[in-house]
This record gives sequence, C-alpha cells and structure tokens, in this order.
Amino acid sequence: MTNDFTTYRQETGGRAFLLFLLFGLAIYEFVNAGFSAFAVVCLSPLIIIAAYAAFRYRMSGFWTLFFINYFVQWFSKNNWLPAGIPMSLYNEMLEILLLGIAIIDARRTPHFERTANLMLYTLLIWCGFCTLEVLNDTCGLGINIGAWYQGARMMAFQIMYCFLVFSIYIDNAKVLVQYLMVWAGLSLFTVFWTWKQIHIGFTAAEGAWLNNVGFTTHILNGGTLIRYFSTHNDAANFGICIASTAIAYFIFALTSKIKKHRIIFLITGLGSTWAMFQSGTRTAMACLLAGILFYVVLSKSVKIAVSVGVSFGVLLFILLFTNIGNSNQQVRRMRSTFDRSDASANVRTINQETMRKYMKEAPWGIGLGMNIENVPANNKYARMSSIPPDSEYVFIWLRTGRIGITLFIITMLIMLGGACYITMFRINSPSLRGVGAGFCCAFVSIQLGAYGNQILMQFPNCLLFYGGLTIVYILPFLEKEWIEYEAKEIAIQEEKARLKLEKKKASRV
Repeated sequence: MTNDFTTYRQETGGRAFLLFLLFGLAIYEFVNAGFSAFAVVCLSPLIIIAAYAAFRYRMSGFWTLFFINYFVQWFSKNNWLPAGIPMSLYNEMLEILLLGIAIIDARRTPHFERTANLMLYTLLIWCGFCTLEVLNDTCGLGINIGAWYQGARMMAFQIMYCFLVFSIYIDNAKVLVQYLMVWAGLSLFTVFWTWKQIHIGFTAAEGAWLNNVGFTTHILNGGTLIRYFSTHNDAANFGICIASTAIAYFIFALTSKIKKHRIIFLITGLGSTWAMFQSGTRTAMACLLAGILFYVVLSKSVKIAVSVGVSFGVLLFILLFTNIGNSNQQVRRMRSTFDRSDASANVRTINQETMRKYMKEAPWGIGLGMNIENVPANNKYARMSSIPPDSEYVFIWLRTGRIGITLFIITMLIMLGGACYITMFRINSPSLRGVGAGFCCAFVSIQLGAYGNQILMQFPNCLLFYGGLTIVYILPFLEKEWIEYEAKEIAIQEEKARLKLEKKKASRV
C-alpha cells in the first residue's frame, strides 16, 4: 500500500488528492454557508491559474483588470456573473494581485519611484480623511466598521489602488500606445452595442431591466424616446463616460503624428460623440463642451483657440438660437440642457435644498457607508441615507459633510493642476503633450459630469479617468522612449508612402 501511494505521488504530484480535498471543501461550504461560498471554492483553481498567469505574464493581469473594469456592469446586467459576489471585488482583487506581483518582483520592476508625486500626496490626504471617518457617529448608531470600509473603499481606496497600478504598469511608450488602442477598441464596441440596441434590440436581461428598474428614467415621452445605456449600468453613466472618451480621442487625433493612429482616434471620437447623443443625457453635452474649452487653455495655441472657439460658438448658437435637429428627440433633449425652466432638470436643486436643512448639524456628514440598509427609519438622518443625491459631489457631501466635500474638491483641483502643469511645461513632444492634454480634458469632463450625476465612482469611470490622470504624471519618464518610438513609426509611414508613390509613378509609364 505504501509503495502504491509513493508511486501515485511521484506520478501525479498529488493533484487528484488535492482536487478531492477541494471537492470536499466545496460540499462543506455549500451545506454550511450557501451557494456563494460553494462557488468561490469551485473557482479557486481558476484563481490559482490566474495568479500564476499574472506572475508569468505580468501585463496579462493589467489588461484583464482593464477589460473587466470596463464590462463588469454589462456582465452583471446580463446575469453573466456569479450571484452574491460584489462587482467591486473583481477590480479590487486584481489590483491587489498586481500590486503584490510588483512588490515581489521589485528588482525587475524598478518603477516605484514614479509614484512619489503630487497625485500620491493628495490621495494620501483624501484617503487619510476617509480613514478618520470610521470614527464618525453622527447618526448615533455606533461605529460600523463594515459599512465604513464599504464606503471608504469605493470613495477613496479604489482611487489609490488605481493610481499605484497605473504608475507601475504603464512603464514604456509601447504599453502606453497599446493602452490607447485597447481603450479605443472597448469604446468602439460600446458604440456598436448602442447601435445594436437601437436597430436589433436589447438582450432579454437588458429588456427586463429597461421595463422595470429603468422604466421611469429611460423610457420618456410616452414611450417614443428611449435613453440607451449600451454596456453601462444606465444612460447617465454611459452618456458622460462616452462624452469624456470622445474628448480625449479627438485631442489624441488632433496631435498624433502617426497616420494610422490618427484615423483610429478620430473614428473613436466620432463614434463616441454619436453614442453620447443616443444616451439622451443632457449633462453629457455640457461635459463635451467643457472638455473642448479646457483644451483651448492647455493647447497654448492661438490657432487652436480660434478654430475651437469658432466651432464651439457655432455649435452653441445652433443649440440656443435655432431649431436645427429638432426633429430628432435626442437632440431636443440635449437642447433642454440650456433651458433653465426645464422642470426635470431642476428636481436636483429642490432635493439639495432639503438636504441643506439636515446637513447644517452634520459638518462631518452622516458617515461613510451610511446607506438606507444601515440607518433605521426612526433615525433623524434616515431621509439623508435614502434620498437620491443625483450627483457624486452631493453624495460625498452627505457622507462626509462640508468638511469632506471641501477637502475632496481641493484635492481634485491640486491633482488636476499638477497634471496640467506637467502637460504644459514639462513635456516637449507635441504628440505626447496631446496625450496628456487628452487625459486632463477627459478628467475635467468626468468631474463636471459628477457634479450633475452620481457617476464618478461607477464602473468603468474611476479606473479610466483617474488612471488617465495618473498616466499624465508619468509621461515625463516616458518621453525619451516615446520620441524614439514615434520616429520609428514615422519612418515606416514615410517609407510606405514613398513605395506607394513609386508604384503609382511606375503604373503611369
């Protein structure tokens, strides 16, 4: 018997025995803890394989994080994810895994010095404040560690994870170009899915959501106007995200010297702009215009300022003083962005007036994680925990008070100011400066969107736009390699053009 077991161990390494133990553990968890724990145990071999792949192929984990972050809301809406697992857990576990790999592999990843910048220091201040919020007992319910961590993780810690991962893994010019291309590809798929919803229809799960949860906000004008949401959780998140994406890619297209890149970037910008209108999100229009105007400042170019200013003025004139496009309901809805008498657009203001009465006595807010399920109905602040904030800034104000929202605004302005300084004064390459400007303008756009809608910490926005701002801070480290990469691509481009011209001349003879 002993010899048989020894032979088995040598031949199989105990793999079958390990699988048997996992099977037993899965059954035990199913009986004692339910299906969610059973599913986690069953998935553990895949987790181990994923961890091994991430160690062996470092960038595979990063691209997996980027892909899952972009589509996790879509997967969840279509019931393609295991039930009972929080959506944020996928991002968080991948980010922690990537940071763990970077620490273990520190000798091969000498990029930690890139994290010591203004953005890190401001994030430490914001994360430190959110950590102190664990002591906030405004509601008089005692300290709730679980609720606090849930709130702090989504409001602060995920930004820090994102900053560290992007600082370490966007480590050369080639990866940066790949990042821009992957983001363009995912955005174009979202544009395609919008077209698919319009012309082919919704999936069964999307239709069920639209006719139940989204009925009052996404089916308007007696059912004649549908606000499309594509791969996002709702139309507001979709419209603002895709508008901010459009701004970035228009700027990338305007400043890139490589023809094939310009074409891809321009197609992405145009497609994203079209998709923005299909969302019927009025704030998205303001975000698009704000991002364009901000680029005029960053460009430091009179030529760009004049051309953008004229284009902006013409568009604004059409929206404000003409009826062009009024036959399209989505255009009419966008035009109502500028209508101060629009009733639905002013509901948020009315809600905020109610909030101010309560928040006068809560300078530190009602506490992170203090949502309707954690605050009893007879509590003084129960209404504040359940009232729709309709704005990320209002949501932060409710949870952290006037002290917290003031600190948040200051830290965001400092981070943006530092990124703009780098873009304008520390980068010499015009095309790389365009990359920095695109990310800065997209960040301005998403922040404006967060003022009007609760979308800033939603998927995929936090990773996309805080990650983009992080990239701006590491651009000076990449500039030399970027110039070399760009020179090689331009040489290839010119050689192809020369051969094409010679072939054309030869065909005439």
